[in-house]
Amino acid sequence: MTMQPNFPGQDASESIVFDAPQNAEPASAATLGSPSFGALLCEAREARGLEIEACAHALRLPVRMLRRLERDDYQDIDSKVYLAGYIGKYGHYLGMDPALIQTELDRIKQTEPTLVATGGISHSRFLLDRYATAATYVVLTAVIVVPMVWMGVRGTLNRDLSHLAPLDATPVAQVDAPESAVNDAARLPSHVALPPPVQEQPLLASMAAFPNLDSSAASKKPSVLAPPAAVETGVGGHNLELSLTSASWVEVTDAAGVRLEYGLLPAGSHKIYQSDKPLDVRIGNVSGASATIDGQPVGLDDFRHANVAHFSVEIRDGKATPTAL
Repeated sequence: MTMQPNFPGQDASESIVFDAPQNAEPASAATLGSPSFGALLCEAREARGLEIEACAHALRLPVRMLRRLERDDYQDIDSKVYLAGYIGKYGHYLGMDPALIQTELDRIKQTEPTLVATGGISHSRFLLDRYATAATYVVLTAVIVVPMVWMGVRGTLNRDLSHLAPLDATPVAQVDAPESAVNDAARLPSHVALPPPVQEQPLLASMAAFPNLDSSAASKKPSVLAPPAAVETGVGGHNLELSLTSASWVEVTDAAGVRLEYGLLPAGSHKIYQSDKPLDVRIGNVSGASATIDGQPVGLDDFRHANVAHFSVEIRDGKATPTAL
């Protein structure tokens, strides 16, 4: 124990006596109060023998975040939801008392910042910004499409309808003489005769056939065309005669596989196929064809499938007959 010296004006009885050890240390934070939650996190981690990097890897959190939690550094974490999640996850991982964790969460609870409008916009400006693009497209469409439609309609209406006539209109057999010809006829003497005016035959546009307007042609009788001569093919004592009124596809094959006919025959064809062996016959467009075997007609409808007739000419006991295949 030491005695303090007396200062001038101070009574000796007022001197203070106290111990002052030379190696005295300042009081620790633990003596001043309870340790912080971050210090408790650090003590719990060290008590378990864990490195902070291993804890970050297990919790999938950054190492810097765990260091800030152990230092009670919450300044840059604005959202209380994120901060509460970090503290709760780290505390439960280290096995701390849930009541202690909840106490820390209640202490750091902070109110979310309130959204404050920094500017305003009028209702008319809002509607303008919202519908300006749509209105622009509508105006551009009207500017482009409306003139095109108007020009198309105007071009159709301006046609000279006097030159249009229905297809079934009665043809005009005579046209009026020009005015100059009438004046010339008036100046000629009465005993001079003018040739009759030339009658122009109008052109008719029609998809249907129409008779010739020439009266001389109408008096003529149509000439009857003689049937074409039959064309014979093959050699043999039996005949297959084929006549076509319409174009048809015909195939005739003998027993040896030789084709006597293979192709499209035009309308009016008349052919005779001669053979002593069986024939294989196919006739397309059978409605416009007729056939006979040795002068006997063949009912093609009996061998018809759709519009194709298929049959064979069989020779039995010296007689040729059609047979279905």
